Formats: sequence, structure tokens, C-alpha cells
Amino acid sequence: MMSGADPTKLATNPIDDWTWLSRYTEARIALGRCGPGVPTSAHLGFQAAHAEARDAVLKPFDAEQFAADVIARGWPALAVHSRAVDRATYLQRPDAGRLLSPESEALLSEPRAPADIALVVADGLSSRAVQVNARPVLDALMPLIAASGRRLSPVIVATQGRVALADHVGELLGASASIILIGERPGLSAADSLGLYLTWMPRRGRVDSERNCISNVRQGGLAPEDAAKQAADLTARMFQHQAAGVSLARLPQLPAPEHGGS
Repeated sequence: MMSGADPTKLATNPIDDWTWLSRYTEARIALGRCGPGVPTSAHLGFQAAHAEARDAVLKPFDAEQFAADVIARGWPALAVHSRAVDRATYLQRPDAGRLLSPESEALLSEPRAPADIALVVADGLSSRAVQVNARPVLDALMPLIAASGRRLSPVIVATQGRVALADHVGELLGASASIILIGERPGLSAADSLGLYLTWMPRRGRVDSERNCISNVRQGGLAPEDAAKQAADLTARMFQHQAAGVSLARLPQLPAPEHGGS
């Protein structure tokens, strides 16, 4: 060591320059090494995370039970199913997850009170994300929507659903906007991340650039209460400007009205 050098600024082994960064991220960095590979603990951690992600994708979602839990909270709910008849079909045929099954389409076509906002909860690629995080988001979001004065549909709880399923739901319900809470694709650092997608004038054929997304809702990510507040603010702007997605992002950030009305 050179005379007068500051020992705190010198790396003593190849990973020292990264260890401080690992305190701020769940990414796999500064794992160390054992010969040409990673330490056993890091290898086992990777395998466990991979298994957890697979389980999140493959674990069945009980839409009927979730709908019953929503009803027990005092909100109407309906359980529906996409055209993906099973999980294998859902994973291999994304288009089947974007449309309601004929039975569910008939159910939502029945006469009912009009709604300004169609609210959907779907398993997506992580049923665990929905089970853990969807209820806290709903608990925070429902009062905010009620305070806006806008009419909300029953909570539509969908099995084998993709984001665009909310377009089909919103079209059948004649809603001006839709919000879908859906399990996001699991990663190796988080298998329970929930996403919210908001669409203006949801109709079949909408594309992703016509949506707004709030993602990474989970412990260690975006808090459910913050996600609900963002969703309520975005919804107010959607009704104010009658736009969503890229079109809404291009508009100036004007204060949203406190109460609803389209």
C-alpha cells in the first residue's frame, strides 16, 4: 500500500466495489465466488427464487373465493373466466386470455346498472400477487372512487386473464374507463408484484399505448395505498381529458377535478 493512501478507498477483493450497492437493490450483485462459480448459498438462493417464480405462475387462482371475499367487504362482485380453458392454454395462447368465455360474456351482457368505471381483478401471471396485494389496493381505491361520484361496476374477478380482458369487460358494461389489477410476470427478486392498467373507452382492439400502467405494487415496492392514490388521480385525469396512455401523457399536468362527472 502506498504511504498516505486512504484504505477506505481501496478494494481489497474483486467484489468490494459492489458490496455497498447491494444494500439498495434486490438484484443479484456482489455474490462473491467460489472457484469459477458462485458460492453455494447464492446458487441455492437462485434455485429457490426460480422455484418461487414458477409456483406463482402455476398456482391456481380461486376467483369464486376471491369474489366472495370482496362481497364480504360490502362490494358487489362477479367471477368470470377467459377463453383460456386451462393454465397451459393461457400460457401458450395469450389471445385466449384477452377475451371472456361465452358463458362469462353472457353473464356480463345481462341488464344491470350502468357504470362509469369497470373494475377488474385478474390472476395474470402471478396468482400470488393478487392474493397478497389486490385486497389492500381495493381497500384504498374503492373509497377514492366513491368520493369522485363516479359509478363503479361490480368487481369482476377473472381467471386466466390478460390485461386486455378489461377491454372486453368494459365494452360489455358500457364503461368509459377500466382499471384492471393483475399479477405481473414474476422475476427472480419478486414473485408477488401486482400491476394496475387503466384504459379510456375500453373496447376490444385497444393497444398498450392506449393504457396507463402502475407496476411493482408489493412489499418492498410501491405500497398499495400509493398505488390506489395514483390510480384515482390517473382516473380523474382520464375523465378530465377523455384520453389515456400516450395521448394522456402528452397533455399538460392540470389539476384534476375533485369530483366526478364525465
